[in-house]
Amino acid sequence: MQKETIHNIVEKQKAYFLTGATLSVKERIKNLKKLHEAVVNNEEKLRAALKKDLGKSAFESDMCEVRLTESEISYMISHTKRFSKDKSVYTPLSHFHSHSYVHYTPYGNVLIMSPWNYPVLLTLEPLADALAAGNTVVLKSSLYSPETTKVMKEIIENTFPQELVAYVDGGREENQALLDEKFDYIFFTGSKHVGRFVMEKASKNLTPVTLELGGKSPVVVEKDADIPLASRRIVFGKFLNCGQTCVAPDYILVERSVKDRLVEGIKKEIVRQFGDKPLSNPDYGKIINQKHFDRILSLIDKKKVVFGGNNNKDTLQIEPTVMVDVNEKDNVMQEEIFGPVLPIIEYTNTEDAIKFIQNREHPLAFYVFSKPKNAKKIMERIGFGGGCINDTIIHLATSEMGFGGFGESGMGSYHGKKGFLCFSHEASIVDKKRWIDLPMRYQRYKEFYHSLIRFFLK
Repeated sequence: MQKETIHNIVEKQKAYFLTGATLSVKERIKNLKKLHEAVVNNEEKLRAALKKDLGKSAFESDMCEVRLTESEISYMISHTKRFSKDKSVYTPLSHFHSHSYVHYTPYGNVLIMSPWNYPVLLTLEPLADALAAGNTVVLKSSLYSPETTKVMKEIIENTFPQELVAYVDGGREENQALLDEKFDYIFFTGSKHVGRFVMEKASKNLTPVTLELGGKSPVVVEKDADIPLASRRIVFGKFLNCGQTCVAPDYILVERSVKDRLVEGIKKEIVRQFGDKPLSNPDYGKIINQKHFDRILSLIDKKKVVFGGNNNKDTLQIEPTVMVDVNEKDNVMQEEIFGPVLPIIEYTNTEDAIKFIQNREHPLAFYVFSKPKNAKKIMERIGFGGGCINDTIIHLATSEMGFGGFGESGMGSYHGKKGFLCFSHEASIVDKKRWIDLPMRYQRYKEFYHSLIRFFLK
């Protein structure tokens, strides 16, 4: 798409927003219902596209993308009216007689840039939140998931006028052209490298941003953990979407006395969940492209592999792979894996595990397997985006809690009300009544009024 075309789309949306057409809550809910209906009517197309792009099964596509997206849209349909209402707050006596309240206003023209690993969920969920808040939206998805992009572009163009929601496909040139435009808000999900670039471009116009990035999300397995349960839930979270999940467990820190039991438990669970030949399992997906396939393979140290390690270059598949005796200098610990490779590091005491994590960049997610009281103590020592006690990844699948990064793993959050607030400006307003006008704030000042000021503002 040409730069001039992108500029015209942005200008068209800005003009439309200034008409006030997006401000009606009734209209917002109407648009959300149209989006929900469009997704429901195109479920089969979306599943087929996800299968082509990522090898996702229909079950996984519904559980993690299509139906999860529909759930978020339904939630916003049910709650937008309440979220949009002004919120009254306490008014100090010194402002008598007034009514103080928070009024939620849309930012205006929003850019949403989404990644390839969950292309439906991570495009349409923030879209629903942005529409609920009353914005116009330009969507830009990843070039790496072309089949899904094609279907979603068709859905958007058949559902909304371009002045309300526009879909831009393409690669780096289109990204550059979009980021050269002045938006009122930018929402980006993707790598830290690109996130820094987005933030740099946004800073030129002082455009606020939400960045949902990644990081090496650790799992701590304490000696009092339920090892069979930990094994099952770690394998689920790690190898879902072939490890191409931003909150997937990146590596395990396990207490030395239970390490061997955990390794055996994980090996058994991989076989139980994916079969003894995962590459022949029709429900086991693939790596998105050759570049990422080669990168992931380069992180595997075959001398440390105790399970898996095989691959099929024709189908871009890599077996669930487990590595042991890993140390922080290994290649696999130098970057986010974003693939089906699970390194395991042992520790002798909990403090060592905590310090290991503290000395690294803040992760997007953090998981602890232990008794809840002990797990909470460990979590209090770590800075992270979100996480679970005795489970993995499920914290992002609820509209009642925000999802977002911390430090190097991102800034801002969304989902449910947090999503509405993400795309809204909270304007503080005082409605001062006209029937009384206290004279004490005006010059010329009097000592009596000074005494009243001290009394009211103590």
